[in-house]
Amino acid sequence: MDMPIHQVLSHAVLRILRPLARVLLSHGMAYGAFAELARRAFADEGFLLIERSGKRPTVSAVSAITGMTRKEVSRLREEAPDANAEAARRYSRAIRVISGWLNDSEFCAADGEPAALSQDGDVGSFSALVKRYSGDIPPAAMLSILQASNNAVIEDGRVVLKERAYIPMATPTDKINILGRDVGELIFTIGHNLEARPGERFFQRKVSNASIASAAVREFRDLSNRKSQELLEEYNAWLTRHQVDEQQESSEETAYVAVGIYYIEHSEQEQSS
Repeated sequence: MDMPIHQVLSHAVLRILRPLARVLLSHGMAYGAFAELARRAFADEGFLLIERSGKRPTVSAVSAITGMTRKEVSRLREEAPDANAEAARRYSRAIRVISGWLNDSEFCAADGEPAALSQDGDVGSFSALVKRYSGDIPPAAMLSILQASNNAVIEDGRVVLKERAYIPMATPTDKINILGRDVGELIFTIGHNLEARPGERFFQRKVSNASIASAAVREFRDLSNRKSQELLEEYNAWLTRHQVDEQQESSEETAYVAVGIYYIEHSEQEQSS
């Protein structure tokens, strides 16, 4: 007999929460702080769920579907969530700068590879690159961000791109923001696919094998890193060709899209947990 849906859901949620709890505990977040965030998430999604159903989202209605008191829902509704918009802004702009460096011919060498750029100048310089792709972040600030993440270095007075994949390293805040952004997007995709019709589902696949020889793991890790980076760069080039220039007025509607690839390895004992 099939397991009751709530039992299956509980098991799935626990598998999500255990690695999350590991991260939270290692960074000093106690259960009470997490519980408050969970309450906020339920309240926010409760209002959205009722609104999407075409009904008026009231505190009483949200209280009924979430199991929280009306006083608690009201408090969460009135309090502004604590958000780190500055870290998200740096992340987005750094990715755009690297993307322009890889795909804009003005900043590429004759062989199509990203060129070593002079720091200043109106054309083909790091300053020109940043002004075109980073919005209002100054070139010096963007250089510091890319140096901190080991993406760029200064060699012989020119800025050289060393790493194409941007992974924030400047502060723990920048790195932790990836947790919320990327895991949230993956869960959003899975949730969408649980409810969508076959023709409207988002792509969501993975390949795995629980019986790989330990001696071959490093070889596969290197292979997956190389192939994944190549595919993401191909996607990135396509997206760059189709993006709307934020510095030019346009009535064209825009949308956010993303494709994520991840790698994981652990022992057979961890796999069974």
